[in-house]
Amino acid sequence: MSNAVGLSMITLGILFNFFGCVGLVRLPDIYNRLQASTKCVTLGTSLVLMGVVFMNGFCSISMKAILCMIFILVTSPTAAHAISKGAYLSGVELWEGSVVDQYKAHVKEEER
Repeated sequence: MSNAVGLSMITLGILFNFFGCVGLVRLPDIYNRLQASTKCVTLGTSLVLMGVVFMNGFCSISMKAILCMIFILVTSPTAAHAISKGAYLSGVELWEGSVVDQYKAHVKEEER
């Protein structure tokens, strides 16, 4: 039973990683690409690591997988936020099809 659950989690994680990679290639600007890569790949990698935990049971490999998952869950969104804020402040333009720029109003409000 745990092997089936682990295998299904690994399969689902690989699918999320694949869709994150497709989004990284297909989306138009850095902000959309960061969203796709951060959300999909973080969830996909976490699912793969959790699948490893289910398949191996409670052992040293599982503890390492859990520690790696915690590290990825903390650092990936933090790094994406830092990259996107740095890109915005350095003047990287939004895609011309973007509907709204809520951060621009926030920056103007802080400058006052």
